[in-house]
Amino acid sequence: MESESIVYGCIRDWPSDSALESRLRRQINRQVLGELPTSDCWPLLGREMFSCCQVPSEAVYQTQVIHFGASYKSVEYEWSLWIEQFEALLKRLYWASAVVHLETELNGTHTFRWESDGDFHSPQEGDLRVRCAWEREGGGRN
Repeated sequence: MESESIVYGCIRDWPSDSALESRLRRQINRQVLGELPTSDCWPLLGREMFSCCQVPSEAVYQTQVIHFGASYKSVEYEWSLWIEQFEALLKRLYWASAVVHLETELNGTHTFRWESDGDFHSPQEGDLRVRCAWEREGGGRN
């Protein structure tokens, strides 16, 4: 049996003083996530692995948080492709920071962080201007 990899994390929007602006950004982000492929064709990034609060309420105080997670069969061998697809998704979203955790049976846990060069990224900017860092924790399991 091949080893399992777990990928999870979140993408954070930035707070706004304008309720209308926040609502519009959240709506566009949900629309972009809804355009992702479904899991029946099992892409590396699928619609079902992402979730966020749909209705503004006490659960969404100021900042939209898009959370995600999936289990893969040895995704670390395709990790550069996964990152490429994730960054392509980030280009289409409104966000200020993102974090991805990769837990592998053989290579330990890795954390990847994206922070916008400015205070935030908007889809109109096109290319990503980010500061990206990764961390590695421990070795494999015994």
